[in-house]
Amino acid sequence: MKIAILALQGAFAEHGQMLDALGAEHFEIRQKKDLERGFDGVILPGGESTVMGRLLRDMELCEPLRRKIADGMPVFGTCAGLILLAKSVEGGISCLGTMDIRVKRNAYGRQLGSFSTEQTFKGIGKIPMTFIRAPYIAEVSGSAEVLAETGGKIVAARQGRQLACAFHPELTKDVRVHQYFLDMVK
Repeated sequence: MKIAILALQGAFAEHGQMLDALGAEHFEIRQKKDLERGFDGVILPGGESTVMGRLLRDMELCEPLRRKIADGMPVFGTCAGLILLAKSVEGGISCLGTMDIRVKRNAYGRQLGSFSTEQTFKGIGKIPMTFIRAPYIAEVSGSAEVLAETGGKIVAARQGRQLACAFHPELTKDVRVHQYFLDMVK
């Protein structure tokens, strides 16, 4: 199994470290030709969703990635990655738009509004969650299901082979969310 990590901007190196800890082979997507490499799943990291969306479009990565995901390629989006997957974005524009969720950008405020908590993640148990200028999922529809909430807000969801988290599991030492994704890929 080989996982691709979008490496245009954001916390891509930390996802690589999590995959290393789990013994999963991975590489970084930095340009269009990287999409031609064989891979079984893709991670869209946290970062700045507006910048990432613009880079995806400018580098002609958006449509090929959208097609792969629509055709069943497993994908895991964290924070900005969640925003990229959402069909509807409050305070922004949809980019890949493959997941039946509506998200609210920067829902917890500016950098000073960042926080950590521990909450239950369906199928895993209680996990640490780190939120940095995080969005939350305002609504799920279609076949999307809620996996985790904090403070009455949806912070993780799954739809088929798409997994999205408003928090940064890659910034903790807990590898269980990444293992959950790898189990989806298998």
